[in-house]
Amino acid sequence: MSALKSLTFTTLPKIGANPTLDRRTNMIARLEEQKLLLNDPNYIRTVRTWVKKNGHLTPVDKQQRVLPWWRVDANGSYVFFIRSGSKPIEFEKGKNAVAVPSLDKIPLVINLLITAVRNGELDDQLAQAKKPLTAATSRKAA
Repeated sequence: MSALKSLTFTTLPKIGANPTLDRRTNMIARLEEQKLLLNDPNYIRTVRTWVKKNGHLTPVDKQQRVLPWWRVDANGSYVFFIRSGSKPIEFEKGKNAVAVPSLDKIPLVINLLITAVRNGELDDQLAQAKKPLTAATSRKAA
């Protein structure tokens, strides 16, 4: 019993959800996928889902296409943007893309954006992009 007396006991802390950290990790994972897509244009994300068959849940792997987050600009250079949901996020007011001179510079831009996400520099933009839609007020029929 003397071994237990030398220990200091405390309560176990609850596991709290951290939505900011979750948004950061999801965005970093998506940016890493963009680097994979640059290296292999046929890259496909594999997602495991659970489907009920004969009353039992069984895992099923589904293939998801990964869309590129870059486009060719009119002058031949490229623009890189970050999607959150179906919309690109705004870095500054009215500016939602990063100008990139050539396709081989896109991995450098992705690495810079990953660093910015890790440092929390894009937290406001990611939180703003994930705002839930407000419910439309319905008119009551008279």
